[in-house]
Amino acid sequence: MSNPPRLLILLPAVAFVAGAEASTTPPSPPVPPDLGPGLAASDQIRVFPFNDLGMHCMDAEFSIFTLLPPFNVLNAQVVYRNPNGMPMVLDDTYFDLYYNQSSDIFGSVNSHSIGKTDFWDYASSLFGEPIPEGQGLTGLYLPGDAPQPGPQPMAWEADHGWFSAFGLPMTPLDDAGLTNPYPVLRVAATYRPRERVMASTPVVVPVSQETNCFNCHATGGMAADRPGLPWSDDPDLEVQTKLNVLILHDADNGTDLQHSTPVLCAQCHYSAALDLEGTGPTGDQIGKPTASRAIHYFHGTREDDQGNLIFPPGGPTEQTCYQCHPGPQTQCERGPMRSGGMECAECHFSMQSVGGAEPLLPGGSIDGQNDGQPRRPWVDMPRCQSCHTGDAISHLSGPDYVAAPGGIRLAQAYRVGDPSASPILADNKRFAENPNTLYRFSKGHGGMACEACHGSTHAEWPNGTEYSNDNWTAYSLQGHTGKVIECGTCHADGTLGLTTNGPHALHNVNDQRWVNEHKDFYRSNPQNCRACHGIGLQGTVLSKTAVERTFRIEDDLHEGNRWITIPKGTQVACNTCHEMPDL
Repeated sequence: MSNPPRLLILLPAVAFVAGAEASTTPPSPPVPPDLGPGLAASDQIRVFPFNDLGMHCMDAEFSIFTLLPPFNVLNAQVVYRNPNGMPMVLDDTYFDLYYNQSSDIFGSVNSHSIGKTDFWDYASSLFGEPIPEGQGLTGLYLPGDAPQPGPQPMAWEADHGWFSAFGLPMTPLDDAGLTNPYPVLRVAATYRPRERVMASTPVVVPVSQETNCFNCHATGGMAADRPGLPWSDDPDLEVQTKLNVLILHDADNGTDLQHSTPVLCAQCHYSAALDLEGTGPTGDQIGKPTASRAIHYFHGTREDDQGNLIFPPGGPTEQTCYQCHPGPQTQCERGPMRSGGMECAECHFSMQSVGGAEPLLPGGSIDGQNDGQPRRPWVDMPRCQSCHTGDAISHLSGPDYVAAPGGIRLAQAYRVGDPSASPILADNKRFAENPNTLYRFSKGHGGMACEACHGSTHAEWPNGTEYSNDNWTAYSLQGHTGKVIECGTCHADGTLGLTTNGPHALHNVNDQRWVNEHKDFYRSNPQNCRACHGIGLQGTVLSKTAVERTFRIEDDLHEGNRWITIPKGTQVACNTCHEMPDL
């Protein structure tokens, strides 16, 4: 494939919101060929790395069958602040991006995968061609396993507007042999004309082997006790369980998989996660259920001896998803939704829903092309706008919806009583993804990836455990945890005019000028302020402070100025600082 054209993606001086028209402010000039010897990396370059999913999974062993080979995805964008203080998202014209090993905040390092998995002992049998030890399915290596060890290059993906390392064979064992499902790599931006590293940022590359079938399929369990079948007595519980799965599959489907190991499940059951070419079902997959449907729908109908569903619809995560997915120890879902008390079922509902037992309602498929059909795995997924349906002025409410505390957001991504769990489409697109696009592929605010500022799916920032590897990226970029909200992360101080054209129509954050000069903004468009601060301007979840702030307040009543400190998490209202205006 020929190299894509090298283009600059320019951030306008006044940023714009996804879905809105771009600002007419002329773009900043392109990066000069020579940035000069005095360039200060910490001042002018920012690297925004992000994983595409909050947790990748891989099999603990590969001798029997595999659903999930080691395969991780690391993306990154680089932002250059030009001499005028205006930021630009760059392509690969002047910069190369590399990933390298890094110690995490606890001292754990994961530099290589050789010796940590038996994947390469069986890879050629599973995938039909030799795969060198340490190499992933797309040819990538971890830094310690590469033919030339050290920093490894990331490819420029013109279609997405970011750099990518697609297919990293990361395992959850660090170099000391300890389990760490949140290993950290560091992504660095090198200015090519001078071969000089200008900036770097740490990022979690999550992976877990806490994907197992022990609870039901270990010999003697409810799915491995049928009389007359030769259940395994292998002392390795992982091998024993997997053999029992194949024995049961053979008995129910007339196959002979137990004597055909190692088995690639995707050979017969299509998996979009392994369809690297995007061709859809082919060969033995045609006419058979997808891997997702074969697993979720089938298990969603299983009952215990008392006639109760083993995986109850809407049940707690520990009794449903975490029976197989990572998991009670790994905590696949660990972002603010989890901290706020939401369970997997609030977005995905039941095993049968995920397995496509019911046709999607109108608007339920990501692009509208699959409405009325069973959901497409990895495609027709819940969306941000399914719960973040608008602002304090305009949002979805009523008996069909489950409201979250505060009344602005929803606490369920599908309508009440909908067994298909079709994702809700919002009328107010303030927090919506790009049209027909999942969150992890969406961009806004001058071309920045949503995940670059919010974190990856299922592990959006902040992680409820403040001192966690997940939070390190945001802390490195802006000095505190949580989604990247500080304008100064990219814009030089004083170069951004007072505006409400930030991401999601946000105004300047932590700007003393805004504190003292917002009166005219309110008078010109009160609804703009009420959208986040509430109809009565008494604060909402949308006006919460991300970190403690201190401002100088003009105060005629006190004959001068006074200082006010606003604690983190305060729902800022007008009377937080001064009297309420006339509404």
